[in-house]
Amino acid sequence: MESLTSRHCVPCSGGVPRLTGEEIAPLLRQLEGWEVSEEHHLSKEYKFSNFAEALGFVNRVGAVAEREGHHPDIAFGWGYARIQIYTHAIDGLSESDFILAAKIDAG
Repeated sequence: MESLTSRHCVPCSGGVPRLTGEEIAPLLRQLEGWEVSEEHHLSKEYKFSNFAEALGFVNRVGAVAEREGHHPDIAFGWGYARIQIYTHAIDGLSESDFILAAKIDAG
């Protein structure tokens, strides 16, 4: 099976079905520390020593998101960052969400 990090996000303008449990499970197994909530979105929280490290991480995530053309919701502050990913056009999960999560963790 091709790794998620070797693939690229595909733009979605709607009209495709959201992923369900049996489709989500094998993709989620390829990620570490990510959670799926209500088959709707992926989320993960990261811890840092200070605000500057959290900001640096968020900036790296932003660069990955721009390259992939797929953008997560990000919340951060002193010592933490929370990432939430889903495909807005289908209001749920697509393969691109898992690809982006893998690329975020790969750096």
